[in-house]
Formats: sequence, structure tokens, C-alpha cells
Amino acid sequence: MISKYVDLYEKGLLKEKAQEALQHLEACDLCPRQCRVDRTTVNEGICRTGREAKITSYGPHFGEERPLVGRKGSGTIFFTSCNMRCIFCQNYEISQLREGYHISADKLADIMLSLQSSGCHNINFVSPSHFVAQIMEALVIATGRGLSVPLVYNTGGYDSIDALNLLDGIVDIYMPDIKYMDASVGKRLSGVKNYPQVVKDAIREMHRQVGDLVVDERGVAVRGLLVRHLVLPEQLAGTEEAMRFLADEISKNTYINIMDQYYPCYKALDSPPLNRRVNRAEFEAAVGAAKEAGLTRLDHLVSRSSSPNMDSFWLSLF
Repeated sequence: MISKYVDLYEKGLLKEKAQEALQHLEACDLCPRQCRVDRTTVNEGICRTGREAKITSYGPHFGEERPLVGRKGSGTIFFTSCNMRCIFCQNYEISQLREGYHISADKLADIMLSLQSSGCHNINFVSPSHFVAQIMEALVIATGRGLSVPLVYNTGGYDSIDALNLLDGIVDIYMPDIKYMDASVGKRLSGVKNYPQVVKDAIREMHRQVGDLVVDERGVAVRGLLVRHLVLPEQLAGTEEAMRFLADEISKNTYINIMDQYYPCYKALDSPPLNRRVNRAEFEAAVGAAKEAGLTRLDHLVSRSSSPNMDSFWLSLF
């Protein structure tokens, strides 16, 4: 299946969209932070990133959701920094300490093509919200050289509608987190304003663009929405409300991965109740909330232990 962005490229529209996105960098408003700094000249704003993209690593990834991984892996590109400031981030060296290296649009295009050549089923942009323009710029180059696999927008969910509109017809698979349903929790734990409303609006727009998740005869995703929800101690994530939102306002056929992989790291050890792992009862309650809401496509890991190196097994209601 050839992705829709290839058609946009052939019509000259992909280049137009990329140029429009790059103009936003001059007073950056590409995420809900609306910093409006000139990223063509400085590395300021919340993300502290400038004109060039910055990445930390890339390669085939076999630890993502099964519809993305297939047999040959998801071609992940991990971008440096983030527009959120989660105090429990498991990748804080990348997101908060901003470890990584700058990369030109031409080199980023080469990486996309190398991942496709290695057999990856898709190109998976991890934490892309602050690099929308740079990704689109590189995509024009890569598509001209033969890129055609689906594109995955793997985000924390704090995305602006303006940026998502630029990506309309380009992204094949949206994979947002839905982290919190209480704005005060989002502010305290991730340093962002009005997270619930922002993520709800973003998910609505993502679903409008790509619909429910569609897989091919191999079970590999080709298009659609895939949502992640990390269960937090003492229901801090607002799981019941999040599941009702997805079922009632998006689609009961929404593919949702309910995750139990939370563990205390970064600043979480000093912030009870985040200083402990989620227990089995909390996780099973979250899965139960999804079923009660009427969601029919659940992907979830049920823990047998509460230790960081827990044995586990997969359940899937597909």
C-alpha cells in the first residue's frame, strides 16, 4: 500500500505544506506552548531546539505495539527534547536533558530511506511535536528518493490543531498518549496547561483524518488511530474518564493499549504516590474500565508481579 503523502508529493502539495510549516518556525506556534520564538536563529522556547532537527537514535524497533512491529520491526526515529516536562519520564535523558545530535534534512531523509530498505513496516517518529516542520522538510526529500511506507506520529498527545492540519494527508498512523483527564494533574506532573482539552481536541482531529486502525492481511497497521494510556498509581491518569471519552466521542473500535509499565524514575521518587509502581488491582481496574466503556480493541499487558523485572503475559481483545 502506497501512502497518501506520495500522491501529495507528486502533485507538488507536499513541498508546499513543508514550506508553510517551516515559516511557522520564525515565531514558533507549532505546539500548544505557543512560545513564538524565532527558532531559525535561537534554541529557545520550552523545547530548546532550533532550525535543525535533533535525534538521539534510530533503528528497527520490536518493542512497539504488534500492529506496528509485524515481523520486521517499526522504523523508529527518537527525537531529542519534548514539549512536555513529565516528572516521571522514563526517557528523561532524551526528553529533559536533551541528549542527542543535530541532523540536517538531507540526513534525516537518508535515515528514513535506510529504515525502509531494512524492511521496516513504517517510519515511526517518536516525540515529533516540536519537529513537525523539520520532519516535513526531510519527508519531501525522502519521498523524492522513493520513500513510500506508512508514517507513524508517536506523540505525548500535547499537539496543536494547526500542526495536525499541516500533517493532514501526510501521517498514516497517529499514536498519541492520553495521559490525564484532570488539568491540575497535567500541570503538576507534566508542566502543561489544559492537557485534557488539548489531547481530546487532538485525538478528535487525528481520528477525523485517519479513522480507526486498519491492518493488512499480515496484521500490520497501514492507517488509523492507535491510542496509548499509561496507568498511574491511585488513578492519577483518570482512566475511567479517558476510556469513556474514547468510546463515546471517538469510536468504540479505537485501538487502545493500556500499559502497566510505569515505574518511578527521574523526579518521581520524591513525588508520592508516583514513588511506587502500579499494583495489579489498579491495572486490572483500568482494563475493566475500558471494557465497561465498550471499547472492543484492547491491547494490554497483565502483570504477574509488581517488580520492575516482572514476568508477564499478553492478552488481546481484537
